[in-house]
Amino acid sequence: MLFVMRTASATPIKQNFFTKMEAAKKYTWHKIADSIAAINFAANNLAEVEVAGKIICLALHNGMLHACTQKCPHAGGYLSEGHLDALGNIVCPLHRYKFSLQNGRNVSGEGYYLKTFPIEIREDGVYAGFAGSGLFGWLK
Repeated sequence: MLFVMRTASATPIKQNFFTKMEAAKKYTWHKIADSIAAINFAANNLAEVEVAGKIICLALHNGMLHACTQKCPHAGGYLSEGHLDALGNIVCPLHRYKFSLQNGRNVSGEGYYLKTFPIEIREDGVYAGFAGSGLFGWLK
């Protein structure tokens, strides 16, 4: 009984901790394009762009712009060659693994995680945020 109580009370603390950690991240913002219309999306509403020396994948779903890494974390498939499902998940073209563009979680159950980037639409253009150096950033 004591074990169950600890498990139940630990969950909100853990979620609260990670929520605070995410909010505390500092981002460096890089301009992607002058506007969403200036991004060259393929028929699948996906595009690859180079920003800050990295190639990222952009997805446009229901008027919302999302950004993630270029390659699937499972087998390296180019996500821009995949598609978006009806729920707005990005689907890898190689093995059909699905990832949420909101949080990067693998929604088809394989346990992988896709790196996502925040997007800001500003008066002067579209920006992607890259998290600053982590705990070991000083090792560079």
